[in-house]
Amino acid sequence: MEARRLAILCSHLNPSSPYPTRGSILGASDCTSGSSEDEKVESSNLQNDCVFCKILRGESPCIKLYEDDMCLCILDTSPLIHGHSLIIPKLHYPTLEQTPPSVVAAMCSKVPLISNAIVKATDSDSFNLLVNNGAAAGQVIFHTHIHIIPRKKRDCLWASESLRRQTLKLDKEATQLALRVREQLVQSS
Repeated sequence: MEARRLAILCSHLNPSSPYPTRGSILGASDCTSGSSEDEKVESSNLQNDCVFCKILRGESPCIKLYEDDMCLCILDTSPLIHGHSLIIPKLHYPTLEQTPPSVVAAMCSKVPLISNAIVKATDSDSFNLLVNNGAAAGQVIFHTHIHIIPRKKRDCLWASESLRRQTLKLDKEATQLALRVREQLVQSS
């Protein structure tokens, strides 16, 4: 029964093969889609100086957890915690707002599958899903990516977890903020 569950999980992680080897899922990889020219990421859609684009072209190593035609999930090389992983699109988009909704949807659709596997593999209780969008928000690599950060109770990862939150005041300032956001949404549509 356990072997069947593993085979089913593996088929989700690597749809091209119903019974992949352990190495094809978790081993070090050049992170290209495959050996045929049809399956490799087009270099014209990637940036020369972007570390994620170098990974996608096979110029930099990574440890691959998941891959499909739209995105790749790898272990973070500077993890905040054991199991910290990144979902990156296979085409270069510097920020989230420059990433097409279909690409964001493809990346986000993999979060339940991948995060569940990471949480179980790391014996974690839960996870944080994080996007640093822009320099002021802590974005360091300007190629859209989603962080999956496994968490355990009392791991003290975020200093902000010890900060007391303030209750939102339902006042004129909050109402004006909501109006400005809604105006921006209307202008964007």
